[in-house]
Amino acid sequence: MPAQSAELYDLAKEYFELLKSNNPLFATSIGDRRFDDKLPDITFHGRRRMQTQYESILDRCRKISEGNLSEADKLTRTALIVDAAGLSDYLSCDLEDWTVDPLGGPQVDFLNLESYQPVKTPEQGRAMVARWRSMGPYFDEHIANLRRGIQENKIAVRALVEKVIEEVEDLLGKPDSNWALLHPLAVSHGDWSETERQDFKDALTSAVQESIHPAYARYLEFLKNDVRDRARSQDLPGIMHIPGGADSYAKLIRLHTSLDLTPEELHQTGMREVAKINKEMEALGEKVFGSRDRKDILKRLRSDPSLYFSSRDEVFEKAEEALAKAKAAIPKWFGRLPQADCEVVRMEEHEEKHSTIAYYRQPAADGSRPGRYYINTSEPNTRPRYEAEALAYHESIPGHHLQIAIAQELEDIPEFRKHSGVTGFVEGWGLYSERLADEMGLYSADLDRIGILSYDSWRACRLVVDTGMHAMGWARDKAINFMFENSGLAKNNIVNEVDRYITWPGQALAYKTGQLEITRLRHISKDHLGERFDIKSFHDAVLSNGAVPLEALRQLIEKYNSR
Repeated sequence: MPAQSAELYDLAKEYFELLKSNNPLFATSIGDRRFDDKLPDITFHGRRRMQTQYESILDRCRKISEGNLSEADKLTRTALIVDAAGLSDYLSCDLEDWTVDPLGGPQVDFLNLESYQPVKTPEQGRAMVARWRSMGPYFDEHIANLRRGIQENKIAVRALVEKVIEEVEDLLGKPDSNWALLHPLAVSHGDWSETERQDFKDALTSAVQESIHPAYARYLEFLKNDVRDRARSQDLPGIMHIPGGADSYAKLIRLHTSLDLTPEELHQTGMREVAKINKEMEALGEKVFGSRDRKDILKRLRSDPSLYFSSRDEVFEKAEEALAKAKAAIPKWFGRLPQADCEVVRMEEHEEKHSTIAYYRQPAADGSRPGRYYINTSEPNTRPRYEAEALAYHESIPGHHLQIAIAQELEDIPEFRKHSGVTGFVEGWGLYSERLADEMGLYSADLDRIGILSYDSWRACRLVVDTGMHAMGWARDKAINFMFENSGLAKNNIVNEVDRYITWPGQALAYKTGQLEITRLRHISKDHLGERFDIKSFHDAVLSNGAVPLEALRQLIEKYNSR
């Protein structure tokens, strides 16, 4: 191996170890069990330490000349630079100092941990107990961060604080024995000795009673007494109202899209896409409902009870049906297929009320856990039947599961490229997959195709409302109303989505940006290759290098076109 390549390889390996040690929950989620007893260090000094580590990686990587590198190594160098720079920039934004998150805050994330941290041995049981016991100090660190933010006039939005208060009150109103954190006690552990089983039960129960429950109570009191009355009005939801917010937003745009785009550019792209999709909706609405009036179409979509599910089981079964259909179809559209399976899982009660519609969790790299498509089955009468298929194809196959599982199974690339990457690529592929599924013949009827347009408009609206709130001074209600007028989403889903954008500035920009880029590159390939264009080959070219920066994807497809 050439010296330059060896240096790059070693640096990439060092970087991946940093990713896992700095985010032990990520390590557990991909099957590296060495950090099961730890939680991330979210203290101010811990975040500065991590930022320094990533800046060191970035500086050393930039000093590696491209001159003697192979094409594959050049791609690794580019990916490493973008990845490390993104994490450094993210940490410099200090979002920990003001974010109170009803969708992904510790009050929710901790309850989800047991679903991907299985306990099969006494040693794993002891690691779980240690991690559970560290949740109390973690909440104290979270509170300390928020106190620092208050002193610097960096405070969360009141509407979101109220949601988190409600979540924590709901949890504290239940007996500890019902908490998801004690679900591991229901596993038989039949090969353990009676002493080992009892010790694990006693220790885990004690961790919840002595460390976790009191910490949730402390967090609740802090939010009620110190944050709620100081919190920002919903008229000021954007990061632009946080000191240094404009600079932070520019960094977050780059982090999530991997492109140098301004809020104004993204806003205008969103407005154009919304207008284009609205015209498509009017044409399809005439076919399905006999009306081209978009307001009438949206009203019918939202008000006709027959267009909504009537039970949780129906929501779940439709997701399973769509996934099965997609599994059968993918060999005709992809040359490379993942070995890891994908399954549908219901969201737990503790997260479903304020969560988004669905999400995906990657497989364990060692094959011990499949990819999982988590579906929100709460309030089934608010879950549209016409959106269920588009949702399934985005989150599972041919969307996130296909892309992420393939990336994890790639050979001859550094590990960090298998398990991390640019949001714009990952979410762009997911959104691209929704329309691709129609080409694949996966949608059941024209009504389900309305779901494609509703979801595409939803992501186009994201460009408008994310930049609107974070760079142009939009109020929360203005964002909610814009999405209500320009997508078919139910009102409760829109509210949860807008609150997600408030707590996660810039992330929502990735979807449409990536989809438009992948679609553009496909058109270029088709025009360039003509009769030689093969969709399976094109998809393999897109997916065979992991979630690369979009600029790098452009270069990869240029090479693919000239082969």
